[in-house]
Amino acid sequence: MDIAKNWQDYEILDMANGEKLERWGNIILVRPDPQIIWKDKLNPEKWKTANAIYRRSKTGGGSWEYKKKVPASWEIKYKNLTFNVKPMGFKHTGLFPEQAVNWDWMIDKIKSEKREIKVLNLFAYTGGATVACLSAGASVCHVDSSKGIVAWAKENIASSNLTDRPVRYIVDDVVKFVNREIRRQNTYDAIIMDPPSYGRGANGEVWQFEENIYELVKLCTKVLSDKPLFFLINSYTTGISAKVLENILNLCIDKKFGGKTYSGELGLMMTGKNIALPCGIYGRWEK
Repeated sequence: MDIAKNWQDYEILDMANGEKLERWGNIILVRPDPQIIWKDKLNPEKWKTANAIYRRSKTGGGSWEYKKKVPASWEIKYKNLTFNVKPMGFKHTGLFPEQAVNWDWMIDKIKSEKREIKVLNLFAYTGGATVACLSAGASVCHVDSSKGIVAWAKENIASSNLTDRPVRYIVDDVVKFVNREIRRQNTYDAIIMDPPSYGRGANGEVWQFEENIYELVKLCTKVLSDKPLFFLINSYTTGISAKVLENILNLCIDKKFGGKTYSGELGLMMTGKNIALPCGIYGRWEK
């Protein structure tokens, strides 16, 4: 498991009973996590310090219960990157701290090149990977079907003082956009994708991970440059193994470009304890 261990502004203080107690800057949140099936709290007193708790509803969804004042949004830093965190309607905060593993990897890859790297970030969400790649000197095309989420990504790029870097923001269905780029003969040196398990595009297009991921990766090979640097698939889809992502990259990318393909699991450690929380999987191809 690859652990995101370089955070100063984020930590897991405790985990038990399907919930994690997290510090985001100076705000303490309690959020549900299905991987936490053990019962014993190791730091029971710390749970009393929570600013807000996300309560699941038996009818689906849920809501935040505020114990102390929580700002509408606040900033947290990872190294030289700055992100805007906000409690969202469905337990999320707009940032997945375990992704710092992938950010570090992408930054190292981009900085190792002596040329400008063009990155295509699909299902780009609030732009964690976009910020990381821009900070390393790449240009980025940021694609997401939600106008509000793309606006949030712009906030993160501004907070990280990267507005002078070349970035395109596209609000569109990913498959439609990639097909347009193929027709335009636009190419990219690196592709990142973090597809949802299930979703709908800007015009109601249905996305289902198991049904669509292979064809999307195959399609994306048509917008890779002659000298591609890397291809990253990240996933939180239940029941999909990291090896599946590696297999897809082997079949679609390695066959065409050679290089190296591998996969793994992302995780976060609980502070002061040898307990790791699994937080998703990745497949990577690199030249």
